[in-house]
Amino acid sequence: MIAKGKNWFGAALTIRNPVDAQERAIVDNYADFGSITPENAMKWESTEPSRGVFTFDGADAIRDYAATQKKQIHCHNLVWHSQLPLWVSQGKFDNATLISIMYDHIKAVAGRYKGSCTRWDVVNEALNEDGTYRSSVFYDTIGESFIPLAFKFASEIDPNAKLYYNDYNLEYNNAKTDAAARIVALVKSHGVKIQGVGFQAHLTSESTPTSAAVTPDQGVLEAALKKMTVQGVNVAYTELDVRMNTPVTPAKQAAQAEAYARVVRSCMAVEKCEGITIWGITDKYSWIPGVFIGEGSALVWDENYKPKPAYFAMLKAIQESPNPRGCSADNCLRALRSTSVSGRLAESQEFCASYYTQYIVTDITLIKPYAASACGGDIVSRVSSACSCLPKATAT
Repeated sequence: MIAKGKNWFGAALTIRNPVDAQERAIVDNYADFGSITPENAMKWESTEPSRGVFTFDGADAIRDYAATQKKQIHCHNLVWHSQLPLWVSQGKFDNATLISIMYDHIKAVAGRYKGSCTRWDVVNEALNEDGTYRSSVFYDTIGESFIPLAFKFASEIDPNAKLYYNDYNLEYNNAKTDAAARIVALVKSHGVKIQGVGFQAHLTSESTPTSAAVTPDQGVLEAALKKMTVQGVNVAYTELDVRMNTPVTPAKQAAQAEAYARVVRSCMAVEKCEGITIWGITDKYSWIPGVFIGEGSALVWDENYKPKPAYFAMLKAIQESPNPRGCSADNCLRALRSTSVSGRLAESQEFCASYYTQYIVTDITLIKPYAASACGGDIVSRVSSACSCLPKATAT
Protein backbone atom coordinates (compact mmCIF):
# COMPACT_ATOMS: atom_id res chain seq x y z
CA MET A 1 0.00 0.00 0.00
CA ILE A 2 2.96 2.33 0.50
CA ALA A 3 3.67 2.11 -3.23
CA LYS A 4 0.11 3.32 -3.81
CA GLY A 5 0.50 6.38 -1.61
CA LYS A 6 -0.89 5.01 1.67
CA ASN A 7 0.82 4.94 5.05
CA TRP A 8 0.33 1.35 6.14
CA PHE A 9 -1.42 -1.98 6.07
CA GLY A 10 -1.56 -3.38 9.56
CA ALA A 11 -2.90 -5.96 11.97
CA ALA A 12 -3.99 -6.11 15.58
CA LEU A 13 -1.54 -8.15 17.61
CA THR A 14 -1.47 -9.94 20.95
CA ILE A 15 1.93 -11.09 22.20
CA ARG A 16 1.24 -14.68 23.19
CA ASN A 17 3.14 -16.75 25.74
CA PRO A 18 4.41 -18.99 24.38
CA VAL A 19 4.69 -17.30 21.00
CA ASP A 20 2.63 -18.87 18.22
CA ALA A 21 5.41 -19.25 15.65
CA GLN A 22 3.04 -19.65 12.70
CA GLU A 23 1.07 -16.54 13.56
CA ARG A 24 4.26 -14.58 14.21
CA ALA A 25 5.74 -15.60 10.87
CA ILE A 26 2.72 -14.06 9.13
CA VAL A 27 2.79 -10.76 11.02
CA ASP A 28 6.59 -10.49 10.77
CA ASN A 29 6.29 -10.22 7.00
CA TYR A 30 6.75 -6.52 6.21
CA ALA A 31 5.32 -7.02 2.73
CA ASP A 32 1.96 -7.71 4.38
CA PHE A 33 2.11 -5.73 7.62
CA GLY A 34 3.96 -2.47 8.22
CA SER A 35 1.92 -1.47 11.27
CA ILE A 36 0.55 -3.18 14.36
CA THR A 37 -2.15 -2.24 16.84
CA PRO A 38 -2.04 -3.69 20.37
CA GLU A 39 -5.27 -5.65 20.63
CA ASN A 40 -5.63 -5.26 24.41
CA ALA A 41 -2.26 -4.45 25.95
CA MET A 42 -2.66 -0.66 26.06
CA LYS A 43 -6.26 -0.54 27.30
CA TRP A 44 -6.95 0.98 30.71
CA GLU A 45 -7.61 -2.28 32.56
CA SER A 46 -4.28 -3.61 31.28
CA THR A 47 -2.16 -0.55 32.04
CA GLU A 48 -3.68 0.88 35.26
CA PRO A 49 -5.60 -1.87 37.08
CA SER A 50 -5.43 0.08 40.35
CA ARG A 51 -5.32 3.84 40.73
CA GLY A 52 -1.78 5.04 40.19
CA VAL A 53 -0.46 1.48 39.82
CA PHE A 54 0.70 0.90 36.25
CA THR A 55 1.54 -2.39 34.58
CA PHE A 56 3.26 -2.05 31.23
CA ASP A 57 4.65 -5.51 30.51
CA GLY A 58 2.22 -6.30 27.70
CA ALA A 59 2.42 -2.86 26.12
CA ASP A 60 6.21 -2.84 26.40
CA ALA A 61 6.32 -6.16 24.56
CA ILE A 62 4.32 -4.64 21.70
CA ARG A 63 6.60 -1.60 21.59
CA ASP A 64 9.74 -3.71 21.61
CA TYR A 65 8.43 -6.04 18.92
CA ALA A 66 7.52 -3.09 16.68
CA ALA A 67 10.94 -1.52 17.17
CA THR A 68 12.72 -4.77 16.34
CA GLN A 69 10.60 -5.33 13.24
CA LYS A 70 10.62 -1.64 12.21
CA LYS A 71 6.84 -1.42 12.21
CA GLN A 72 4.59 1.50 13.04
CA ILE A 73 2.36 1.26 16.11
CA HIS A 74 -1.24 2.46 16.04
CA CYS A 75 -1.60 2.77 19.81
CA HIS A 76 -5.02 1.81 21.17
CA ASN A 77 -6.55 3.34 23.30
CA LEU A 78 -6.56 6.01 26.00
CA VAL A 79 -10.21 6.71 26.94
CA TRP A 80 -12.97 4.13 26.46
CA HIS A 81 -16.09 3.14 28.38
CA SER A 82 -15.23 -0.57 28.18
CA GLN A 83 -12.39 -2.65 29.60
CA LEU A 84 -12.14 -0.18 32.44
CA PRO A 85 -11.10 -1.35 35.90
CA LEU A 86 -13.89 -1.13 38.46
CA TRP A 87 -12.06 1.56 40.39
CA VAL A 88 -12.74 3.88 37.44
CA SER A 89 -16.16 2.74 36.27
CA GLN A 90 -17.64 2.47 39.77
CA GLY A 91 -15.56 5.08 41.56
CA LYS A 92 -18.33 7.71 41.79
CA PHE A 93 -15.81 10.51 41.34
CA ASP A 94 -16.81 14.14 40.94
CA ASN A 95 -16.08 16.05 37.75
CA ALA A 96 -12.75 17.54 38.77
CA THR A 97 -11.43 14.29 40.23
CA LEU A 98 -12.32 12.24 37.16
CA ILE A 99 -10.67 14.82 34.88
CA SER A 100 -7.55 14.56 37.03
CA ILE A 101 -7.67 10.75 36.84
CA MET A 102 -8.03 10.91 33.06
CA TYR A 103 -5.10 13.31 32.78
CA ASP A 104 -2.88 11.19 35.02
CA HIS A 105 -3.69 8.07 33.00
CA ILE A 106 -3.00 9.71 29.65
CA LYS A 107 0.19 11.28 30.98
CA ALA A 108 1.49 7.94 32.23
CA VAL A 109 0.54 5.81 29.22
CA ALA A 110 1.04 8.22 26.32
CA GLY A 111 4.12 9.57 28.05
CA ARG A 112 5.71 6.15 28.36
CA TYR A 113 5.25 5.44 24.66
CA LYS A 114 6.01 8.93 23.39
CA GLY A 115 8.02 8.57 20.21
CA SER A 116 6.91 4.98 19.67
CA CYS A 117 3.28 5.59 18.69
CA THR A 118 2.70 6.74 15.14
CA ARG A 119 -0.97 7.25 16.00
CA TRP A 120 -3.16 7.12 19.11
CA ASP A 121 -6.83 6.23 19.37
CA VAL A 122 -7.46 8.90 21.99
CA VAL A 123 -11.21 8.41 22.50
CA ASN A 124 -12.91 5.17 21.54
CA GLU A 125 -16.63 4.55 20.92
CA ALA A 126 -18.25 7.60 22.49
CA LEU A 127 -21.42 7.34 20.37
CA ASN A 128 -24.68 5.39 20.29
CA GLU A 129 -26.06 4.12 16.99
CA ASP A 130 -28.43 7.08 16.65
CA GLY A 131 -25.59 9.56 17.01
CA THR A 132 -26.25 10.53 20.61
CA TYR A 133 -23.52 10.24 23.20
CA ARG A 134 -23.09 6.89 24.89
CA SER A 135 -23.67 6.77 28.63
CA SER A 136 -20.31 6.19 30.29
CA VAL A 137 -18.53 7.18 33.45
CA PHE A 138 -16.74 9.89 31.45
CA TYR A 139 -19.77 11.37 29.68
CA ASP A 140 -22.10 11.03 32.66
CA THR A 141 -19.63 12.77 34.98
CA ILE A 142 -17.81 15.28 32.76
CA GLY A 143 -20.15 15.73 29.80
CA GLU A 144 -19.09 15.94 26.17
CA SER A 145 -16.08 18.03 27.15
CA PHE A 146 -14.31 14.83 28.20
CA ILE A 147 -13.58 14.34 24.50
CA PRO A 148 -11.71 17.60 23.74
CA LEU A 149 -10.04 17.32 27.15
CA ALA A 150 -8.68 13.88 26.30
CA PHE A 151 -7.34 15.15 22.98
CA LYS A 152 -5.83 18.19 24.69
CA PHE A 153 -4.01 16.03 27.22
CA ALA A 154 -2.78 13.58 24.57
CA SER A 155 -1.55 16.40 22.34
CA GLU A 156 0.39 17.98 25.19
CA ILE A 157 1.98 14.70 26.21
CA ASP A 158 2.81 13.26 22.78
CA PRO A 159 2.69 16.15 20.28
CA ASN A 160 4.14 14.11 17.42
CA ALA A 161 1.61 11.27 17.40
CA LYS A 162 -1.41 11.58 15.12
CA LEU A 163 -4.53 11.68 17.28
CA TYR A 164 -7.64 9.74 16.24
CA TYR A 165 -11.25 9.39 17.30
CA ASN A 166 -12.24 5.73 16.74
CA ASP A 167 -15.69 4.10 16.44
CA TYR A 168 -17.67 1.32 14.75
CA ASN A 169 -20.63 1.41 12.32
CA LEU A 170 -19.47 4.71 10.83
CA GLU A 171 -19.17 2.96 7.47
CA TYR A 172 -22.88 3.19 6.64
CA ASN A 173 -22.90 6.99 6.19
CA ASN A 174 -25.68 7.40 8.73
CA ALA A 175 -26.54 9.40 11.84
CA LYS A 176 -23.59 7.93 13.71
CA THR A 177 -21.26 9.01 10.89
CA ASP A 178 -22.68 12.54 11.14
CA ALA A 179 -22.11 12.50 14.90
CA ALA A 180 -18.47 11.47 14.47
CA ALA A 181 -18.01 14.44 12.14
CA ARG A 182 -19.50 16.64 14.88
CA ILE A 183 -16.94 15.25 17.33
CA VAL A 184 -14.19 16.41 14.98
CA ALA A 185 -15.76 19.87 14.88
CA LEU A 186 -16.19 19.86 18.67
CA VAL A 187 -12.53 19.09 19.33
CA LYS A 188 -11.39 21.70 16.83
CA SER A 189 -13.74 24.30 18.34
CA HIS A 190 -11.70 24.00 21.55
CA GLY A 191 -8.51 24.77 19.64
CA VAL A 192 -7.32 21.22 20.16
CA LYS A 193 -5.59 18.96 17.65
CA ILE A 194 -7.44 16.01 16.11
CA GLN A 195 -5.96 14.49 12.97
CA GLY A 196 -7.99 11.42 12.16
CA VAL A 197 -11.14 9.37 12.49
CA GLY A 198 -10.85 5.61 12.69
CA PHE A 199 -13.56 3.54 11.03
CA GLN A 200 -13.39 0.25 12.92
CA ALA A 201 -15.22 -1.65 10.15
CA HIS A 202 -16.46 -4.69 12.05
CA LEU A 203 -18.59 -5.73 9.08
CA THR A 204 -20.54 -8.68 7.69
CA SER A 205 -20.60 -10.30 4.27
CA GLU A 206 -24.22 -11.43 4.69
CA SER A 207 -27.13 -10.68 7.00
CA THR A 208 -26.58 -12.29 10.39
CA PRO A 209 -28.60 -12.45 13.62
CA THR A 210 -26.58 -9.49 14.92
CA SER A 211 -26.43 -7.39 11.75
CA ALA A 212 -29.09 -7.12 9.07
CA ALA A 213 -26.87 -4.75 7.07
CA VAL A 214 -24.04 -6.15 4.99
CA THR A 215 -20.82 -4.35 4.05
CA PRO A 216 -21.91 -1.21 2.15
CA ASP A 217 -21.08 -0.72 -1.49
CA GLN A 218 -17.99 1.26 -2.40
CA GLY A 219 -19.88 4.50 -3.01
CA VAL A 220 -21.40 4.50 0.47
CA LEU A 221 -18.05 3.71 2.05
CA GLU A 222 -16.34 6.53 0.19
CA ALA A 223 -19.09 9.00 1.09
CA ALA A 224 -18.71 8.11 4.78
CA LEU A 225 -14.94 8.56 4.65
CA LYS A 226 -15.25 11.89 2.86
CA LYS A 227 -17.70 13.15 5.48
CA MET A 228 -14.65 13.25 7.76
CA THR A 229 -12.00 14.37 5.30
CA VAL A 230 -13.94 17.53 4.44
CA GLN A 231 -13.39 18.43 8.11
CA GLY A 232 -9.66 18.47 7.39
CA VAL A 233 -8.75 15.17 9.07
CA ASN A 234 -7.45 11.86 7.81
CA VAL A 235 -9.36 8.60 7.97
CA ALA A 236 -8.40 4.94 8.26
CA TYR A 237 -9.98 1.54 8.64
CA THR A 238 -8.66 0.58 12.05
CA GLU A 239 -10.20 -2.77 13.09
CA LEU A 240 -11.37 -4.43 9.89
CA ASP A 241 -12.97 -7.86 9.97
CA VAL A 242 -15.85 -9.28 7.93
CA ARG A 243 -17.81 -12.01 9.66
CA MET A 244 -20.35 -14.49 8.26
CA ASN A 245 -22.79 -17.09 9.50
CA THR A 246 -21.05 -20.39 10.14
CA PRO A 247 -20.44 -23.03 8.91
CA VAL A 248 -18.34 -21.65 6.08
CA THR A 249 -19.01 -22.44 2.41
CA PRO A 250 -17.08 -21.46 -0.74
CA ALA A 251 -19.92 -19.12 -1.72
CA LYS A 252 -19.72 -17.38 1.66
CA GLN A 253 -15.96 -17.01 1.31
CA ALA A 254 -16.45 -15.45 -2.13
CA ALA A 255 -18.93 -12.92 -0.72
CA GLN A 256 -16.51 -12.15 2.10
CA ALA A 257 -13.68 -11.63 -0.37
CA GLU A 258 -15.72 -9.10 -2.34
CA ALA A 259 -16.65 -7.28 0.89
CA TYR A 260 -13.00 -6.98 1.88
CA ALA A 261 -12.16 -5.77 -1.64
CA ARG A 262 -14.84 -3.06 -1.46
CA VAL A 263 -13.37 -1.74 1.75
CA VAL A 264 -9.87 -1.69 0.28
CA ARG A 265 -11.00 0.00 -2.92
CA SER A 266 -12.81 2.71 -0.95
CA CYS A 267 -9.66 3.54 1.01
CA MET A 268 -7.52 3.53 -2.11
CA ALA A 269 -9.97 5.93 -3.77
CA VAL A 270 -9.99 8.50 -0.94
CA GLU A 271 -6.78 10.49 -0.84
CA LYS A 272 -6.85 11.14 2.91
CA CYS A 273 -7.49 7.50 3.82
CA GLU A 274 -4.14 6.69 5.41
CA GLY A 275 -4.32 2.92 5.71
CA ILE A 276 -6.07 -0.24 6.80
CA THR A 277 -5.64 -2.47 9.85
CA ILE A 278 -7.31 -5.87 10.13
CA TRP A 279 -8.38 -6.93 13.62
CA GLY A 280 -6.20 -9.99 13.97
CA ILE A 281 -4.26 -12.45 11.87
CA THR A 282 -5.90 -15.86 11.94
CA ASP A 283 -9.46 -17.03 12.64
CA LYS A 284 -7.93 -19.23 15.34
CA TYR A 285 -7.75 -16.22 17.70
CA SER A 286 -10.54 -13.97 16.37
CA TRP A 287 -12.78 -12.33 18.97
CA ILE A 288 -15.86 -12.77 16.77
CA PRO A 289 -17.10 -16.31 17.65
CA GLY A 290 -16.98 -15.61 21.37
CA VAL A 291 -19.13 -12.47 21.04
CA PHE A 292 -21.35 -13.19 18.03
CA ILE A 293 -22.52 -16.77 18.56
CA GLY A 294 -22.91 -18.69 15.31
CA GLU A 295 -20.82 -16.17 13.39
CA GLY A 296 -17.14 -16.18 12.55
CA SER A 297 -14.47 -16.82 9.93
CA ALA A 298 -13.95 -13.06 9.93
CA LEU A 299 -10.23 -12.72 9.16
CA VAL A 300 -8.13 -13.38 6.07
CA TRP A 301 -6.12 -16.35 7.32
CA ASP A 302 -8.08 -19.40 8.44
CA GLU A 303 -7.58 -21.42 11.63
CA ASN A 304 -4.85 -23.41 9.88
CA TYR A 305 -2.96 -20.23 8.94
CA LYS A 306 -3.88 -20.52 5.26
CA PRO A 307 -4.71 -17.33 3.34
CA LYS A 308 -8.37 -17.19 2.33
CA PRO A 309 -9.91 -15.76 -0.86
CA ALA A 310 -10.30 -12.47 1.03
CA TYR A 311 -6.51 -12.12 1.27
CA PHE A 312 -6.07 -12.41 -2.46
CA ALA A 313 -9.05 -10.13 -3.14
CA MET A 314 -7.51 -7.40 -1.00
CA LEU A 315 -4.15 -7.80 -2.68
CA LYS A 316 -5.76 -7.55 -6.10
CA ALA A 317 -7.72 -4.44 -5.08
CA ILE A 318 -4.52 -2.76 -3.93
CA GLN A 319 -2.57 -3.74 -7.04
CA GLU A 320 -5.31 -2.57 -9.40
CA SER A 321 -5.82 0.79 -7.72
CA PRO A 322 -4.45 3.84 -9.57
CA ASN A 323 -1.02 5.12 -8.67
CA PRO A 324 -1.11 8.31 -6.59
CA ARG A 325 -1.65 11.35 -8.77
CA GLY A 326 0.10 13.72 -6.42
CA CYS A 327 3.45 13.63 -4.74
CA SER A 328 4.50 14.90 -1.35
CA ALA A 329 7.34 14.80 1.09
CA ASP A 330 5.15 12.56 3.25
CA ASN A 331 5.34 9.84 0.60
CA CYS A 332 9.10 10.04 0.59
CA LEU A 333 9.28 9.83 4.35
CA ARG A 334 6.90 6.87 4.42
CA ALA A 335 9.34 5.04 2.22
CA LEU A 336 12.33 6.09 4.27
CA ARG A 337 10.67 4.95 7.50
CA SER A 338 10.21 1.51 6.00
CA THR A 339 13.90 1.07 5.28
CA SER A 340 16.46 -0.43 7.60
CA VAL A 341 19.33 1.70 6.31
CA SER A 342 20.92 3.16 9.42
CA GLY A 343 21.45 6.87 9.83
CA ARG A 344 19.60 7.98 6.72
CA LEU A 345 16.15 8.92 8.00
CA ALA A 346 17.05 12.16 9.80
CA GLU A 347 19.43 13.20 7.03
CA SER A 348 16.79 12.58 4.39
CA GLN A 349 14.06 14.31 6.38
CA GLU A 350 16.24 17.39 6.66
CA PHE A 351 17.00 17.31 2.95
CA CYS A 352 13.35 16.83 1.97
CA ALA A 353 12.17 19.65 4.18
CA SER A 354 14.74 21.99 2.63
CA TYR A 355 13.88 20.84 -0.87
CA TYR A 356 10.17 21.43 -0.45
CA THR A 357 10.58 24.97 0.81
CA GLN A 358 12.32 25.86 -2.46
CA TYR A 359 10.41 24.02 -5.15
CA ILE A 360 6.92 23.25 -6.41
CA VAL A 361 6.32 19.72 -7.67
CA THR A 362 5.39 19.63 -11.35
CA ASP A 363 6.18 16.02 -12.18
CA ILE A 364 6.40 12.92 -10.02
CA THR A 365 9.22 11.27 -11.95
CA LEU A 366 12.13 10.44 -9.68
CA ILE A 367 15.57 11.74 -10.58
CA LYS A 368 17.38 8.58 -9.50
CA PRO A 369 20.98 9.87 -9.57
CA TYR A 370 19.95 12.87 -7.48
CA ALA A 371 18.09 10.64 -5.05
CA ALA A 372 21.08 8.37 -4.76
CA SER A 373 23.38 11.20 -3.78
CA ALA A 374 20.87 12.81 -1.42
CA CYS A 375 19.40 9.82 0.37
CA GLY A 376 21.70 6.93 -0.36
CA GLY A 377 21.45 4.37 -3.13
CA ASP A 378 20.07 1.68 -0.83
CA ILE A 379 16.89 3.71 -0.40
CA VAL A 380 16.28 4.67 -4.01
CA SER A 381 14.00 1.77 -4.88
CA ARG A 382 11.82 2.37 -1.83
CA VAL A 383 11.65 6.10 -2.45
CA SER A 384 10.81 5.52 -6.09
CA SER A 385 7.97 3.14 -5.25
CA ALA A 386 6.45 5.65 -2.85
CA CYS A 387 6.60 8.52 -5.35
CA SER A 388 9.34 10.45 -3.51
CA CYS A 389 10.30 13.82 -2.26
CA LEU A 390 12.78 14.14 -5.10
CA PRO A 391 10.76 14.73 -8.26
CA LYS A 392 11.46 17.00 -11.17
CA ALA A 393 10.55 20.48 -10.04
CA THR A 394 10.68 24.12 -10.97
CA ALA A 395 11.97 26.92 -8.80
CA THR A 396 9.39 29.25 -7.31
